[in-house]
Formats: sequence, C-alpha cells, structure tokens
Amino acid sequence: MDHTARLESLRKLMRLLDEAFRVPGTSIRFGWDPIIGLVPWIGDLLTAITGCAIIVQAHQMRVPRVVQLRMLLNIGIDMLVGVVPFVGDVADVLWKSNAKNFALLQRHAPRLQPATRGDWLFVVGVVGAVIAMAIVPLLALYWLLHLLGRSAI
Repeated sequence: MDHTARLESLRKLMRLLDEAFRVPGTSIRFGWDPIIGLVPWIGDLLTAITGCAIIVQAHQMRVPRVVQLRMLLNIGIDMLVGVVPFVGDVADVLWKSNAKNFALLQRHAPRLQPATRGDWLFVVGVVGAVIAMAIVPLLALYWLLHLLGRSAI
C-alpha cells in the first residue's frame, strides 16, 4: 500500500472514531469513540487500541519518536479521562485524540520533519505531570507521618 493510500485509510478511521456524526444545529462533531466509550473500561480500551493504528503507521513511516510518544500520550489521556463516567464521554467528544494524532502524522510523515518545540514541550509537560502525580502523594504521606510522629512525642 502506498503512502497516499495509507493516509486515506487512516483518515477514514479517524473520521469514524472522532467525526462521524454532527450534533444537529451545531458544528460539534463526534464519532464512535465516545459512543463505544460508554461501555465502562472495555469501550475505552477498545477505542484506544483502535486509535493505535495511527501510531503504528507513524512508526512505519519513520515519524520522529518524540512525535510518536506525543501520539501515545494523546491516547493515554483520552483513555485515562475516558474511564470517568459521563465526564469521560464528554471529554471524548472534545479531546479527539485520533484527530490530533492524524494531524501530527500528516504534518510529520510527508517529509521527515524534526520534532517541533511544541512536541517536546507537550511530552516533557505530560511526563512532568505524571512524575508530580507520583511524588505529591508520597510527600503528603511523609508530611502526615512527620506530623503524627511529632504528636506522639
């Protein structure tokens, strides 16, 4: 399959997942992603796995690895927020990780462009947020134990 055919196939997948339907009287579009996501955990997992087709193609097209990581993080955010009942489904309509990932693929695949500063900032920001989410509870626990240790003396 040639480059153009691959992109067209992925465009169809992206539209199916993120833009297949329109809310009447508005410009709001959504696809099967939030609908399938209504099924707790399994729906979000299925749409995340399906969305990984764009990332696999990005890897085969030799898109910079930081861009591929950004794509994975887009899907990870979509899946993480998607598991929250109702809020996650609304977020699926707004976040559209597949559309974001397809746009990244289109931007970087035709001619290998180096990762942009925005790609690096996004990845560093998300990794920093994940590290903070891991460290803050540990610091809070340390502080709490420290306070309890003082009161025991």
